[in-house]
Amino acid sequence: MVDLSIVVLAYRSEEYLKGFAVQIIDELSSESLQYELVIVANYDSAQDKTPQIAEEIARQYQQVRCLTQEKLGKMGWDMRMGLDACNGKVLLVIDGDGQMPSSDIMNVYQALVHGKYDLVKTFRAIRMDGWWRRLMSKGYNRLFHMLYPMAKGIQDVNSKPKALTKEAYNRLNLTSNDWFTDSEIMIQALAHKMRICEIGTTFYKNERRASFVKVSTAFEFLFNLLHYRFIK
Repeated sequence: MVDLSIVVLAYRSEEYLKGFAVQIIDELSSESLQYELVIVANYDSAQDKTPQIAEEIARQYQQVRCLTQEKLGKMGWDMRMGLDACNGKVLLVIDGDGQMPSSDIMNVYQALVHGKYDLVKTFRAIRMDGWWRRLMSKGYNRLFHMLYPMAKGIQDVNSKPKALTKEAYNRLNLTSNDWFTDSEIMIQALAHKMRICEIGTTFYKNERRASFVKVSTAFEFLFNLLHYRFIK
């Protein structure tokens, strides 16, 4: 079992993926820990080059594995696939689009290990992603706190990277296939009274493509949150 498993959600990252993966490898090369990089490069279009790029990286670096299946779900499905494939004592998930710096990986990992937490995540202290995303995130976090008062003190439910011990992950029962998975992790972690810590990060604007988070995503978030709270 390795010390740290890093899941990179690389949907449609294409050419950017290699630079981001190599940056992670370079940063971790100076650290005295065993790690694996699990690149989730599932696809829903034959034109998406990400799976081929991920496989090329895996051939080049022995600590890299990749998952390249045709998609049967959205982000949550990818995340669950990646986390389930991990062999580490600590599991960490980060988006592969570079909006959250790769340096967050060791910051979150060190906080979890030295602070003896069950789960450590970031909150987006500085945001450069535009007023719509900031407004939607602020409103969502307020609603989350209204529905789950036990989340008092959690500043940013959906922020990554998120790291948790293997034991903590095994206590969760994640079922969401879409954008709700980040919230599902937090709801279940709070219900299990896990020790949680948040550290600040900078969230950069994605200069390469438009955000996958659309107006319809806001309604999806709202529906899932209400459904999970009152029906499930």
